[in-house]
Formats: sequence, structure tokens, C-alpha cells
Amino acid sequence: MRVLETTASTSSRMSKQRSRDTGVEMALRRILHASGLRYRVHRRPLKGVRREADIVFGPAKVAVFVDGCFWHACPEHATWPKRNSEFWRTKIEKNRTRDANTDARLEAAGWVSVRVWEHEAADEAAARVAAVVKARKALLRTRA
Repeated sequence: MRVLETTASTSSRMSKQRSRDTGVEMALRRILHASGLRYRVHRRPLKGVRREADIVFGPAKVAVFVDGCFWHACPEHATWPKRNSEFWRTKIEKNRTRDANTDARLEAAGWVSVRVWEHEAADEAAARVAAVVKARKALLRTRA
């Protein structure tokens, strides 16, 4: 296992990074709830798959992931650290690979993944998520 050489300030900053209930996620959830949509938070959409979605609409089979620009290499805002650059590039690329694998596994099981970037406006992201959920509910209703 490779040990990272890091400064105290970097270590402190990284330890404060939230992985759940971030401001963006909370704003998105508030808008979705206010629009009448009900969901579960921080759940695994598929049994036996160790991947947790931030917001899950079970009956509609929609999983929402709120991705951080740094951690998931946002095409608009990705930055690559100069210190320990090889470590961070490998880590972030693994995150992207895992995201693609998660989306493929969910799709194979009949689910839809919605990816929201942390820089997106919460109201716009909520409108996009709500549209997908409503379309999925209508589609599943016609199949029944």
C-alpha cells in the first residue's frame, strides 16, 4: 500500500469533505420533496451490488447520483492536483470507471441512472430528475 505524503492543511481539508448529505444533495432533495416526489436516500438500488445511490425512486427504478466535480472529474471543472498527482489521477479514474460500471449494471437490471454534477443548479437538476421519474412511472404503468 502506497503511503501519501501530505501536509497537515491538506489532510485537514480532505477530512472535512462530506460524502453524503452535501449542500447540493440536500437542496436537490428539498426541491424533489416539495414537488411531491417521494424517495429513499443513500440506498443500494440492487441487492448484492455494493453501490449506493444518493436518491432512490424504487417503484420507478431510478437511481440518482450527485457527483462531485473533483472526485468524478467533471468535464467543466476537473482539476488535477500537482502533489501526489499519480495517486489522484488513478483514484479519480477508478471513480469514473466504477460510475460507468454502476450505470451499466443498473441499466441491465432495468434501472435508469441519473447523474447530477455538484455545480448544477438544484432546480434544473430536480426538474431533470422529476421528468425521468414521471416518465418511468408512466412507462412501468403501461407495462403492468
